[in-house]
Amino acid sequence: MGGGARELAGYLAALGGWVAALAAAVLPQWRQSSYAGDAIITAVGLHEGLWMSCAAQSTGQVQCRLHDSLLSLDVHIQTSRALMVISLLLGFFGIIVSVVGMKCTKVGEEDPVTKSRIAVAGGVLFVLSGLCTLAAVSLYATQVTYEFFRESTIPINARYEFGSALFVGWGAASLSVLGGSLLCCSCPAKERRGQQYHRQPQPSTARDYV
Repeated sequence: MGGGARELAGYLAALGGWVAALAAAVLPQWRQSSYAGDAIITAVGLHEGLWMSCAAQSTGQVQCRLHDSLLSLDVHIQTSRALMVISLLLGFFGIIVSVVGMKCTKVGEEDPVTKSRIAVAGGVLFVLSGLCTLAAVSLYATQVTYEFFRESTIPINARYEFGSALFVGWGAASLSVLGGSLLCCSCPAKERRGQQYHRQPQPSTARDYV
C-alpha cells in the first residue's frame, strides 16, 4: 500500500472512530436492565448513560430524563464524561490537522517533509483520542461488572448489564487507534534523505585536457 493510500485509509478509519465515539457518548445505553435469570419481573427496561437515564415501556414508549446534578453523580460517571469529552476534542483537532498533512490534499505547506510531520501529529491526536475512549468505556464497564456481582441480595434480572453504547465505544477506540497508527507511519526522515539525495549535484566524471 502506497503512502498516500495508507494515509487515506488511516484517516477514514480514524474519522469513523470519531463519529462512533460521538454516538457512544450521547447514547443512553451505557448500562441496561439485566434480562438474565428465570423470568422477567418487570415490563420496564431501564437504560442509563453519561447524560441521561431512560425507561422503556413494553408498549414501546420511552421516557428519558437528564441527570439532575453533576456533583451528585458517581465518580466513574464523572470520569467517563471527562474522558469522552477529551477524546472528542482530540479527535476533532486530529481531523483538522490530518487534512492539512495528508499527501492527497493541497492544503498548507507544499514541502512534503512538513506535510508528513503534520500527518504524524494528526495520527498521534487520533491515537490519544482512541485511548481516552477506551479508558472511559473500560472504566464504566468495570464498575457495571463490579456492581453486578457485588449486589448478591438483588435478583439477577433486577441488576444492570453492559449496554450497546459500550460496544460502540470499544469499536470506536479500535478504529481511532488503528487509523492514527496508519497516519503515524508517514516518516518524514526518509523523505528528507530522498530529497537531499535527489538534489545533490552529480560529480563530473570527465575532465578537459589542454
